[in-house]
Amino acid sequence: MADFDPLPPQNILIVDDTPENLRILSDVLSRRGYEVRQSINGDMALMSVQTRLPNLVLLDIMMPGLDGYEVCRQLKENPQTRHIPVVFLSALNATEEKVKAFKLGAADYITKPFHFEEIVVRIEHQLQLQQLQQQLAAQNALLEAEKFKAEELLRNILPEAIANQLKHYSLGIAPDLQGVVFAESFESATILFADIVNFTAFATEVSPQELIKSLNQIFSRFDRLTERYGLEKIKTIGDAYMVAGGIPVARPDHAEAIANLALEMQTAIAAFYTPTHPPFRLRIGINTGPVIAGVIGIKKFSYDLWGDAVNIASRMESQGEPGRIQVTEATYEILRSHYRLEPRGTLVIKGKGRMQTYWLIGRIESN
Repeated sequence: MADFDPLPPQNILIVDDTPENLRILSDVLSRRGYEVRQSINGDMALMSVQTRLPNLVLLDIMMPGLDGYEVCRQLKENPQTRHIPVVFLSALNATEEKVKAFKLGAADYITKPFHFEEIVVRIEHQLQLQQLQQQLAAQNALLEAEKFKAEELLRNILPEAIANQLKHYSLGIAPDLQGVVFAESFESATILFADIVNFTAFATEVSPQELIKSLNQIFSRFDRLTERYGLEKIKTIGDAYMVAGGIPVARPDHAEAIANLALEMQTAIAAFYTPTHPPFRLRIGINTGPVIAGVIGIKKFSYDLWGDAVNIASRMESQGEPGRIQVTEATYEILRSHYRLEPRGTLVIKGKGRMQTYWLIGRIESN
């Protein structure tokens, strides 16, 4: 049996057009510690409810003016009062009368002549049910708030499309997560790696708090730019920042979006100022090609990319120059019509041999 907290003082509204019934019921309930209010007709009852919400309504049916059925209907149609338990007290004992009452939302139906002990027990039962419902509602609200926080955290860790898939599993819409592999191949995506030049030296000059504060400020600017261009931040490693376009949702302009991001990242880093260090510069590398994307991990999920295109993009960054954006020929062929690019020459890329690369300078402004 459920344990109930002690009920706080409860106020009960009795609605009956017979003064003697009002007097006797009020006396019985007052002695039980209830605060009792009285109404002699339906209109007065509705006005009393609007003035102060009762915890429960004892309602006669046959009254002049609004009958008990109409009072109950109006209470249940009002969002502010629909939760109040309504217990009918009536001499009408036909089954159809009881069915009508329950269809209108009555919590209970007691026929006259009644026993006072029965009324008291039924009132206590309804108030305990109401208390339990309120506790459940409060717990559900807390659960919903925690669920929202968890989903927001998941969306901050994983792409939204992937987070939604994982949410389906957690809700039981899809099979259990164990043994499920989230992986997808993309024929064409553009990958960007960026590294803050000389940030390691800066780390030796400042406190840990100042270091993390500066890095957070820089990466927060990059995050906003990434979101503006509809791209996907993959991860940060130390002072390195990785972004991709065309995943997890394919789009035809992923290379252009990455190029725009890279140019704005260079502008953003140049504008970042710290009194203890010269202006920072970025070394950025970009490549376009097929990739595999997926989620790995059991306790801590990680969305990542694999493939030659990813490795080559990383080489474009590591073998680039401070303050410049190096792109492969694959990316160059996509950007050449709308962006200014300069040939750098050929580089020896580990595992790939010699590759022609280019510097991304800026956009070609239309007249």
